[in-house]
Amino acid sequence: MKWMPTNWQDLLMPELPILETALRAGVLYFFILFILRILPRRTAGELGAMDLVFILLITESASHALGDFSTLGDGLIMLSFFIGFNYLVNQLTYRSTFFQKVFDHQPVPIIKDGKLLRRNMRKELLTEDELMASLRQNGMDDISEVRKACVESDGHISFINYDDNPNKSTKKERIK
Repeated sequence: MKWMPTNWQDLLMPELPILETALRAGVLYFFILFILRILPRRTAGELGAMDLVFILLITESASHALGDFSTLGDGLIMLSFFIGFNYLVNQLTYRSTFFQKVFDHQPVPIIKDGKLLRRNMRKELLTEDELMASLRQNGMDDISEVRKACVESDGHISFINYDDNPNKSTKKERIK
């Protein structure tokens, strides 16, 4: 039984060319990001699409580094490129509205002035029962209380209720 590797270079030296590893990492990162971009935003759950891609790929490449690659170097290079791509996408979306529109979902209104926007609900695969459950979780009982509701980029539903009507209580008042 060996306790230490006999040749450290075999453990650390990458088997794949670095550019091939970078290409694989880039294709995986942007392909999964594209797939999550075209899916309804509620599919990704509570995480933003970029966060989900990043976590999935980091764990995948870490698992390869632990066993699927025969060298630790390939996994470390792949992890480095995933971190770099994630940083690049975050910088681009922060600095440019064009890239923000490319990589991030815009909020989709699903209620306007107490009326359901069924076309947008269909687009987001949101049933009326799911909407009502979310409405109740936010302390409201009736759609007519809602001035505007949107499915946000992370899949959560945000509600803005009427504050100017004294007969209707606001969310803040109900929480107290």
